[in-house]
Amino acid sequence: MERAAALDRVEALLDTIETEPMPVPVREVWLYGDAALGLDPVERLDIYLTKDILLESDDEAAERFEREYGVKGVGSTVRAEWAEQFPDSLRASENGYAAPEKCLGAHLTDTDEPIHLEVCNASFGDNVTQRLRGALDREAYEQVLDPRGACLWEDGERDAETLEKLRAGDLAFPTLSEALGMLGADEADARVAAEAVNERRAEQTGVTVRGDVV
Repeated sequence: MERAAALDRVEALLDTIETEPMPVPVREVWLYGDAALGLDPVERLDIYLTKDILLESDDEAAERFEREYGVKGVGSTVRAEWAEQFPDSLRASENGYAAPEKCLGAHLTDTDEPIHLEVCNASFGDNVTQRLRGALDREAYEQVLDPRGACLWEDGERDAETLEKLRAGDLAFPTLSEALGMLGADEADARVAAEAVNERRAEQTGVTVRGDVV
């Protein structure tokens, strides 16, 4: 999509998070990848959400939603009040429990949009570091998370200044391999990881969602 339209879509997503109930509390929203780098057109929107883990439990809601929808964990893994209002966005993991990242993806996006959502309980910076260490240790370079991002929303507050800078193309970032090198990867690993990340991104179509716990 054209860059202006891509950033309009990001702002619409922020509007949804601000005005509608979410399956779990959202603490941070980051934009990374092509749209953060100033590319035009934008092949895919890469968006990172930091979510909180629910601590409450609603046994009555859990029983009812499991009986009516075949999904476990409503009221403990996702909010019961959200599921009541948006049952069509309720999604389960392979074990049959409500999956917060899939529910967020269903609520915030349409299936044919070129959007990738990364959903994690950790902040963007912490997860970038953890993922890089794990990927280098296992040589699973495709698991690296692109560290070149901009925080657009945190604890209920939208960063209007950063959004303006994104629209003006005023944010400057290094290449992906250089950014990974700044985080501690040696030159060879950084180059291989950058290639793996770009290849994975090129293979993605429509909406994709990845959930992570750190």
